[in-house]
Amino acid sequence: MAASKDKAATRNERILAIDVGGTGLKAAIIDANGQMQTERLRVATPHPCTPQQLVDALAKLVEPLIAKAPAQLMSIGFPGVVRNNRILTAPHFGVEGWRDFALADLLAQKLGGLPARMINDAEMQGFAAIEGKGIEFVLTLGTGAGTALFRDGELMPHLELAHHPVSKKGVAYDEYIGDAAREKAGNKRWNKRVHKVIGILESLVNYDKLWIGGGNAARLTFDLPANVATVSNDAGIEGGARLWHPRSVRETRQLPEANARTGKFK
Repeated sequence: MAASKDKAATRNERILAIDVGGTGLKAAIIDANGQMQTERLRVATPHPCTPQQLVDALAKLVEPLIAKAPAQLMSIGFPGVVRNNRILTAPHFGVEGWRDFALADLLAQKLGGLPARMINDAEMQGFAAIEGKGIEFVLTLGTGAGTALFRDGELMPHLELAHHPVSKKGVAYDEYIGDAAREKAGNKRWNKRVHKVIGILESLVNYDKLWIGGGNAARLTFDLPANVATVSNDAGIEGGARLWHPRSVRETRQLPEANARTGKFK
């Protein structure tokens, strides 16, 4: 009987899912399966953006959502390195003060103390896309280039491949296939670059499946290999549900209680 009650509680959970992007901030209330229970709201990301400006902007964005459907949990995807719910790097925000910033905790306090979990935005998007079999890799094409790696459905430690050189001139992925590069090079040349990057990642990762997400995934014009597919931009929100599935985060070193393997996640 207790197990049935737990399952019912899980089905009824409302999760405030937030996708922080370099150009846009998005949020919606989702259920435990990632299905949206409200409309998805979006506002432009402030630039330059201080940590406190981001907290204030997100609180204002989600205010009508939680007024309509009060949330019990919160998930945040952030475009940078995240560990233990704290931001280590924020390459798209242009100001100092982000190192070791507790965005999740501060926003949670502002919203009344919601339990909160935060990971890299490409990883959160990947949770909505992956099939849970073999090695799956996620590449997001947006302001920059985000990446995430999964093994049999579990999230692996984060690698900032976006800042790894991709050419002889030392140009990194962010500068090579990010949005600024697309606007400068044009869509045709940018597509050739993305095609080249797919080949590099295939050799580097030996993935079984590559998922391509982000706002610019819709701009791809070449035929993708059979083991490569694009995902909806809504995945950056929908993946927030999986942050509350224990096995999804066990190996990430993101959450200390997960590493203890005690089974206590809430």
